[in-house]
Amino acid sequence: MKRDVLKFRKSDLLAAALVLLAALLTCALLPRLMQTGEFASVYQDGRLIRRVPLTVDQTFSVTGDYTNTVTVKDGKIAVTVSDCPTNDCVHQGWRSSGGAIICLPNRVEIRLPSDGTVDISVP
Repeated sequence: MKRDVLKFRKSDLLAAALVLLAALLTCALLPRLMQTGEFASVYQDGRLIRRVPLTVDQTFSVTGDYTNTVTVKDGKIAVTVSDCPTNDCVHQGWRSSGGAIICLPNRVEIRLPSDGTVDISVP
């Protein structure tokens, strides 16, 4: 009775090397791709209207029923001027990570990336 023996070919070695290379590249690049602290997302009426790099100092306006002036400086973001009735968005101050800055009258939300910490309170 003849036994079928699996033979190792050069193409098998090449395939294994490619899989190993892909795994190593993924491990090396994944932390960089997962960095969330570089961008803030600006939404209006629930739609993403802009992704803002926190590494570039800039000022821009978001217009709707009202106008919000948003400023990015030194890795932080804030609504610095608004003509909405209560200016709650301006009073939320400068943020660099975690949470959001919200202007309800203009239906604007600036979502900030999490810094990886978890804030919980136990009664």
